[in-house]
Order: sequence, then C-alpha cells, then structure tokens
Amino acid sequence: MARAEHPGSPGSPTQCAARTKREVPAMGPDLPHPGPEGHLDGPSGASSNSNMTTRELQEYWRGEKGHWKPIKLLFEIASARIEQRRISKFVMYQIVVIQTGSFDSNKAVLERRYSDFEKLQKSLLKIYREEIEDVVFPGKRLTGNFTEEMIGERRLALREYLRLLYAIRAVRRSRELLDFLTGPELREAFGCLRAGQYARALDTLLRVVPLLERLTAHSPATLVPALCAILVCYRDLERPAEAFAAGERALRCLHARESHRYYVPLLEAMVRLAYSLGKDFATLQGRLEESQLRWPSHRGFSLKELTVQEYLSS
Repeated sequence: MARAEHPGSPGSPTQCAARTKREVPAMGPDLPHPGPEGHLDGPSGASSNSNMTTRELQEYWRGEKGHWKPIKLLFEIASARIEQRRISKFVMYQIVVIQTGSFDSNKAVLERRYSDFEKLQKSLLKIYREEIEDVVFPGKRLTGNFTEEMIGERRLALREYLRLLYAIRAVRRSRELLDFLTGPELREAFGCLRAGQYARALDTLLRVVPLLERLTAHSPATLVPALCAILVCYRDLERPAEAFAAGERALRCLHARESHRYYVPLLEAMVRLAYSLGKDFATLQGRLEESQLRWPSHRGFSLKELTVQEYLSS
C-alpha cells in the first residue's frame, strides 16, 4: 500500500485537499507523435515556441543529432519450444537482443509466438509496404509446423527477418517494432502496478527498460513512463533512494521538455523524495513552481495517477 504523504512536507498536496476526483483518459504508451518535437526519428530538444530562424533551427538540430550515437542491435533466436495448451498448440521462440560494439552483459531475453511475428508483419505492411517489400516473412505451412526440422528452419528465418527489419531506418524506429519487442512486458508490468503488485511490476520493468532505452535512444522522452513507474514501485516498496535515482533519470530524459505531461507530476514526487532523503529539495521546488506557472493545465494528477493509466486500453 502506498504511504500517505506528510501534509507538512514541501510540495505536499495540502492545498489540493479539496480537489475533486476526475477521470483520467486512458492512455497508451507515451510514444512521440509525428512532428518536429515528437517524431521517433528526431531527438528531443527545442520548444515549438522557439523564435529561432530557419537556419538557426537547422544548426540546432544538427548539433542535437551529434549528441547521440545510433545503437546497433543483433537479434538471435536462441531456442524454441512447443507449448501445448488445452485447446491450442504453438511454438514459443526465445529472442536474445544484444548490443554490438562492446561486451553486453545486460542482454535482453524475450519470448514471442509465431502469431506475434505474424501480427507484426501485418501491422508493418499497412504503413511500410514499400520499405519492407524485399523482406521475406516465413509463411505458415498447412502441415509439419511442429517438426524439429521445420522449427529449426523457422528459427533461422525469423532471425533473418528481424535483422532485415532492423536494418530499415523507418521500421527500426517505428511504434510497431517497438511494441513487438517491449509491449507485452510493459503491459504486464503496468498491469501489476495497477494491481498493487509493486515487486512483480518492478522486476519486469527492470528487465525491459534496458532494451527500451536502446530502442529509443534517439527519443529519450519515450522512456519516461517506464522510469516513472519504477519510481512509483520503489517508493511504495519504501526504497526512496532508488526511487529518487529513477526520478533523476526520468528528469534527464525530459531535458528541455517542460511541456511534457509527466514533467510537473514527476517534479512533485521528486520534491517529496528529496525532502524525505535530506537532499536539496529547494532547487526542485523552484523548478516545480516555475513549471506550474508556465503549464497550469498540467496540475491535478499525481505521478501514480498518470502511470496507472499507461497501457490501460491495450
């Protein structure tokens, strides 16, 4: 159970005691939307209200792009097993994702069914048909899908399929591929968070966030909902120092993105954590007050109220 906030602490919700309860609209993953500020291909940066000239903007974006390096990932289908359910039978493939260029001790391991790959292919065809026209998707056969030979062949074919998809820039940064690689785990984690199963939610988040971070290095704000969920889990498990560390990571991801819907609730949570840990909360409190004046529409919902809405309709 979440601990009660202390009325006397800085940034406490005392002034909001009479706040009426409001419906929070269901939200999906906090992915950027197409456009200069939110496109998955662009780094987070200048506000849309900037007074820069066209030339200055071009120079700004060139500089921003130089601050991050593209991360290359390798995909391996390490193993496959047949799952026999009451009314169904399917093959589960274990995917290992490794970062190239250095020893990767924190590789990501996930499992997907053939039907998950099939769903990915159909969703990509709707948007990127021309881009993936030369990418061969291993089709399903009428018979023999569960033979050892067929499963071995499909493992190699699916590995090549992922390799080719990842080589295409537009697909590599698409919502569809991101959801295929991280969506099931994130939905599970946020579901556990809503159910108050903080330890289980935290375990899943800590496994999926490193992969999510690599996939969204060009758009750090995409990582914020997951980091805020980690903060909430640590806080409600009475591990404030680790909660504060997660919040610091989230604030770094929101650099120059004060209009982000998580920014003010995150600062409110960080002020309380800093106070409880004996850290400098005055600076955070100052940032919070400035943001509240600049973005008054962001007031009203706590960080936990925002995080529990993620993936609610998925």
